Amino acid sequence: MTVAQNMIRTRMDRPNYITPAGYTVLREEYEHLLVGERPKLVETISWAAGNGDRSENGDYIYGRKRLREIDRRLGWLSKRMKAAKVVDPAAQEDRSRVWFGACVTVADEDDVERILTLVGDDETDASNGRIGWNSPFARALRGAAIGDVRRVDLPAGEREYEVIAIAYP
Repeated sequence: MTVAQNMIRTRMDRPNYITPAGYTVLREEYEHLLVGERPKLVETISWAAGNGDRSENGDYIYGRKRLREIDRRLGWLSKRMKAAKVVDPAAQEDRSRVWFGACVTVADEDDVERILTLVGDDETDASNGRIGWNSPFARALRGAAIGDVRRVDLPAGEREYEVIAIAYP
């Protein structure tokens, strides 16, 4: 087994924790592709196939390619939704520590504050402060309380962050 195959297998083997909002986004994309895009595309492909020579038929060639992309994405979304374990951060009992779904304010050594939310791997958006709960940063923060200082190994080097605030929706 190659390293890449092992990494994919490892990701698929661990639980796919996701917030209710994140699951809704996956489900809406699945429905949009299955009910919205795919039927229209199949209709276009059928029409293009009826036009004769398919070897130089752009609508047919592009349509088949796009259909494969949609089917591949539908399969991936289906697997992720089946493996999903929806965790509502609002139901978190221990709100004094950083756990899945927490919105955490941290400050680095230069007192620069960042607000991060620990979300499922399928919901990450680092530019908006939404980091995957399995990321190195999130792993370092998990279980921390206000005032705790955690070391995070980042590509730019190791940094220390102090937990300033913890909030849950």
